[in-house]
Amino acid sequence: MTEAFIIDGVRSPIGKGKPGGALSGLHPAQLLGSVITALLERTGIDPGEVDDVVVGCVSQAGEQSGNIGRMAWLGAGLPVHVPAVTVERKCGSSQQALHFAAQGIAAGAYDIVVVAGVESMSRVPMGCSRIGMDPYGPDVIERFAPVSQGVAAELVAARYKISREEMDAYAARSHALAAQAADSGAFDAEIVPIARPDGDPVTADEPIRRGTTVEKLAGLAPSFVDEAAAARFPEITWSVTAGNSSQITDGAAAMLIVSDRKAAALGLRPRARFAGFAVCGEDPVEMLTAPIPATRKVLERSGLTLADLAHYEVNEAFASVPLAWQAALDADPAKLNPRGGAIALGHPLGASGVRLMVTMLGALEAGGGRYGLQTMCEAGGMANATVIERVEGGRA
Repeated sequence: MTEAFIIDGVRSPIGKGKPGGALSGLHPAQLLGSVITALLERTGIDPGEVDDVVVGCVSQAGEQSGNIGRMAWLGAGLPVHVPAVTVERKCGSSQQALHFAAQGIAAGAYDIVVVAGVESMSRVPMGCSRIGMDPYGPDVIERFAPVSQGVAAELVAARYKISREEMDAYAARSHALAAQAADSGAFDAEIVPIARPDGDPVTADEPIRRGTTVEKLAGLAPSFVDEAAAARFPEITWSVTAGNSSQITDGAAAMLIVSDRKAAALGLRPRARFAGFAVCGEDPVEMLTAPIPATRKVLERSGLTLADLAHYEVNEAFASVPLAWQAALDADPAKLNPRGGAIALGHPLGASGVRLMVTMLGALEAGGGRYGLQTMCEAGGMANATVIERVEGGRA
């Protein structure tokens, strides 16, 4: 079977997802186009040889509604004969894009794929595509009576007996680790500068809050108190806050995925290979626990155990998600999001799948680790899980 290799990956700095945020002045197609251009320049690949561009984006409305992968490619002045597709699997959209690209290479349908993700939450607010509309339909409402993701995060905390203090401590850890990574230069190789309309480049992540403490976080009020949910789920303690949840942000990321034969023909040096894929669904009310069975599934498929992994990226949608995952799998906390996560760096929805992969790959190389696992909870009770294997000597 043809193998799929990661040749390189880059990301934008992350900007706060509000008017005045570092990247809020850029149309999302411009933001994504800048990152794709940087990836192509860094790898030296001929853009005309790219077979497809597969992009993750969640809120495909407004400025993100016109197959943003195609608009970003064209807006960057790249060859018109190269197609693009935009996919949506909620928060795992660009992780799913990675799966589609690698699986297409394995099937012989592709040799070179640009995989990317983007979300401009300052310009296209989360949920704006369904304002005034019912996204579920009467049958789903009757069967499950869905709740918000914030309520789901409370349910996860209640089920796994995760306290407010534990979630706040985890959130403070995320900021401390992200700040340490940024200050030590650990993110330098993955971040590409993004020029704003005023000409000033954005070069660093905006959301990290240095000096965050458990004491400061303890002063925040719960964000998702819901009287109907409280009556339905009396076990909820209402401990999920803005401080122990992911931040609304803008960002983009991109990776070059190439077949083994094409990499050899072009003299490209792979950085990693894909070693396993899994997707699964679970309870759509609790919603955020599917990374647990997805992890078990991908490990079984890849013939690995958790002990074989040097690094785990579990998206920090809410602090209760990685904490529940860690508890359920008895995972080593030192390997869990060791450069911080979405609580500190933000969660630009469609970009996060590729962003996490870019960060994990850099961390594996820096630490000499072999295998890394990435998993992402997704609205509707789904999850992607991916295992990569670092290629020795991959980075030039």
